[in-house]
Amino acid sequence: MALFLCLGLLLLLAGVRSTSVKNCHPGCHCEVENFGLFDSFSLTTADCRGLGPGAAMPVPIPLDTAYLDLSANNMGPLTDTMLAGPGYTTLVSLDLSSNHITTISPNALSKLRYLETLDLSHNDLEGLSPGCFFGLPLAEVDLSHNSFRDFNMDAFAAKINGKPVSVDLSHNKLVSISTTPHMKLVHIQSLNLTANHLSSVPTLAGLEILRYLNLDNNPIIAIKEGEFAHLTDLVYLSLSSLHQLQEIEAHSFKGLHSLQVLDLSNNPKLKTLSPSVFTGLHSLQELNLSGSGATSLPNNMLSHLPAIKSITLGQNIRCLRTQKQGQFHRQLGQTKHYEVLNCSRYGVVL
Repeated sequence: MALFLCLGLLLLLAGVRSTSVKNCHPGCHCEVENFGLFDSFSLTTADCRGLGPGAAMPVPIPLDTAYLDLSANNMGPLTDTMLAGPGYTTLVSLDLSSNHITTISPNALSKLRYLETLDLSHNDLEGLSPGCFFGLPLAEVDLSHNSFRDFNMDAFAAKINGKPVSVDLSHNKLVSISTTPHMKLVHIQSLNLTANHLSSVPTLAGLEILRYLNLDNNPIIAIKEGEFAHLTDLVYLSLSSLHQLQEIEAHSFKGLHSLQVLDLSNNPKLKTLSPSVFTGLHSLQELNLSGSGATSLPNNMLSHLPAIKSITLGQNIRCLRTQKQGQFHRQLGQTKHYEVLNCSRYGVVL
């Protein structure tokens, strides 16, 4: 019996094969992946990159398409009809990068009710229409390399009769003339806002389950106390290449109890960091300060970062958490151990 079970499992795992799709748009490349016992499951991928000028939207795609790449098609404004064709309602992942998209109409994405991953990077977006993301089960959104000066959470606002209504996202509650029971609105776990025009940390109240946040290469001047306090599930935070960043206030990262990686590299104007900056980072394991103006750390760093394993600073200076053995105690008759940060380049123990 065990032998038959093992053979069945091998068939399920190994039975993955790709076949071409006959009803694919002439400018696209479509493949179907069949897997499972007797090819009982299938996923269709449509690669429609760079179709050339004059390509009509929506591009015809197979009815069961899960992954669609529409990048580099010079789409311009994204209207209500451009993603409304057959096959779009089953999309799980959509790539709209490098399309010179300037605006997204409120209902342009409304029919993509299974969409989890959306790539809008390398476009010309300055903002998002209120309600344009509402109702989508988005887990990963890439808005890098656009022209956002602020990130407006109204994109997640609910709509009644096609019109956005106010939303209290900090408590996942819909607010209208008649009070509506609490409802889950935002599922995003990864948000990339790299290379925009943000001069301050955007207000992201409502993204309580966010785990990955990238704000690299923005003209942020200062990080204020408590700006990340509500992102309690955040695991990875990147604040690299903020060339205008001069100050991180005390308790700026307070509330980030789950944060494991903090990237503050390549911030040349960031000269000093007080110990209280790291208050509350009980789970932080990796801190990157390489290429920044801060070239030294407080002596009591370990007391603020109890879980830290690695700190990188200066030019290729790496500090690792190690355990040091003290001297034999005559009265107690035992050796006391304590932990230090060993920095490899200069051999300095902090």
